[in-house]
Amino acid sequence: MSLPRIAVDAMGGDEGVRVMVEGAALARRRHDRFKFLLVGDEERIKAALEDHPNLRRSSEILHAADVIRGEDKPSQALRRAKTTSMGMAINAVKAGDAGAAVSAGNTGALMAIAKLALRTMPGIDRPALSALLPTLGDNDVVMLDLGANTECDARNLVQFAIMGAAYSRIVTGLDAPRVRLLNIGTEETKGTDVLKDATTMLKAASHELALSFDGFTEADKVCRGDVDVVVTDGFSGNIALKAIEGTARFVADLLRRSFASSLRSKVGFLISRPATELLKHHLDPNNHNGAVFLGLNGVVVKSHGSASALGVANAVAVTARLLEENLTERIAADLARVGADSLRKTRTAAAEAGE
Repeated sequence: MSLPRIAVDAMGGDEGVRVMVEGAALARRRHDRFKFLLVGDEERIKAALEDHPNLRRSSEILHAADVIRGEDKPSQALRRAKTTSMGMAINAVKAGDAGAAVSAGNTGALMAIAKLALRTMPGIDRPALSALLPTLGDNDVVMLDLGANTECDARNLVQFAIMGAAYSRIVTGLDAPRVRLLNIGTEETKGTDVLKDATTMLKAASHELALSFDGFTEADKVCRGDVDVVVTDGFSGNIALKAIEGTARFVADLLRRSFASSLRSKVGFLISRPATELLKHHLDPNNHNGAVFLGLNGVVVKSHGSASALGVANAVAVTARLLEENLTERIAADLARVGADSLRKTRTAAAEAGE
């Protein structure tokens, strides 16, 4: 079966063309049915492809004369979108020349260009940035929003829950992912009015959806494995994500320093090396790379700017899987099942209950 191409912004990220092309080549080995549209400086891409003949045979190059820089503001990026590798990759999705786009470039610029070019799906007010985080359970946890929307109302959070659950069903295989709202406590009396209204709305709509909703979770339980989808506004989500990533780096650095502190510690490291290697693998962000902009009329995936080739490969692999599993169509079906009118009525009832 012929599958849509994946457009790769080959100029994005800290390492640029070399790592992006190498990552796409690694991903191609896992998803050999996919073809790629590599967007960026044609000469540099051709040179990088010399080491990856398999990818070269399944790719087309789209020359882009300009690049979005890390320091560019979204407004600047929008004005130059038509000539930049990032903008041209997203416009390829809009034009139907690619099914999805992957970039490791400026997150704000990517969000602005993608939202303007692809627009939000019917029934979605705002797209959300979602990522997979490792847990102690059998599956990763989907968390959203991670920075696209600093302020959200209850309706936004409900839409995030619907999109996050659809994403979770694809990556975990669960029929009804466990969805929780991020809060300062699990008691029903805790949190803002927005969270309480969203809870009322989700409880009323959950019987129409393939998800299990049961209130709140706290930040220290995000990675315990007790929840499959954590929903929050972009302000809180971004802070929580960076705190989790910072803690992971702190633990890794602390272990490294401890094992190097004495001869006895070095011997202990050799004995415990299998366990520490497993920990390193679990905490390595490259193994969980690929944040997805949910709610757009097309699939757009953000790779870490500092990702290695393996990290880029994982981001591309996430993109391929979302295309294979028809993420956008699944979200649309869930929204239709609940219905915008139903959510509006539930929101009105929640507001009246709070009066």
